[in-house]
Amino acid sequence: MASKKIKIKRVYEKPQPTDGTRILVDRLWPRGVSKEKAKIDLWLKDVAPSHALRKWFNHDPKKWAMFKARYKKELKSKGAWRSRFKKESGRGPITLVYSARDEKHNQAVALQALL
Repeated sequence: MASKKIKIKRVYEKPQPTDGTRILVDRLWPRGVSKEKAKIDLWLKDVAPSHALRKWFNHDPKKWAMFKARYKKELKSKGAWRSRFKKESGRGPITLVYSARDEKHNQAVALQALL
């Protein structure tokens, strides 16, 4: 998968036609955003970090490197998630959508690097 085809965007940003397939990578639906406004094409709850990992990380930049390693380990146990992204990216650009305030330290950033 070409990483230039995989963008990331906060769910609170206005969707654009250039986003391509919009994939929500959060375990919980973002607060205050309707499904119509979010324009999510696919919600992959299973690729989101576990509740325990999310709670431990708490978007602390000091834990970023360890979070990425633990998240990668979790993803390895989740089976065919990579093939799903490969299939979607074959159709055109994809945008990983997330709700975290921290735009540099979140699962979408980590996932984009893995893809």
